[in-house]
Amino acid sequence: MKEKVVAELSIVPLGTATPALSRYVAACLEPLKSAPDVRYQVTPMGTVVEGPLERVLELAGQMHQVPFSLGAQRVLTHIKIDDRRDRLQTMEEKVAAVR
Repeated sequence: MKEKVVAELSIVPLGTATPALSRYVAACLEPLKSAPDVRYQVTPMGTVVEGPLERVLELAGQMHQVPFSLGAQRVLTHIKIDDRRDRLQTMEEKVAAVR
């Protein structure tokens, strides 16, 4: 069984010129768009990513750097990881289980 995790990432740039953050959020998604080995879903408060743990962590690091490249002076990144080893579980299955 190929192991995958479901993780939620929230990347918050601080020290920006305005309180609007949508351009930063959109730019942070670029590494995910070019990663065919992971799936992701944007939510109102973060992005859920599904894939191999090492790859998710690698992409989280890349995404964390994006706001700096756009002029942010500080970046706060929250990562929550659900690493289930007894069976594969998708993002959709996790939501369906509580419905």
